[in-house]
Amino acid sequence: MTPADSIDFAREAIWVLLEIAAPAMIAGLVVGLAIGLLQALTQIQEMTLVFVPKIIVIFLILLISLPFAGDAMYGLMTEIAGRISAY
Repeated sequence: MTPADSIDFAREAIWVLLEIAAPAMIAGLVVGLAIGLLQALTQIQEMTLVFVPKIIVIFLILLISLPFAGDAMYGLMTEIAGRISAY
């Protein structure tokens, strides 16, 4: 295995990580912005108000995207196992 192969493995793993984490992170960002806007408009400055909706939305997004995440990780592992067995 060459150093270029190791870099390819790392690059593919990072892409899969981004594909899996992006939906939850984007949903958390959108909910955080919406709650922040609501707090600014209504002048409710409760610090814990942001956390509960974010946790619920991120949990639901992770639950919905679980099959996609499993498929992405399975594809990465199949690719890695194929490359390892080729050597």
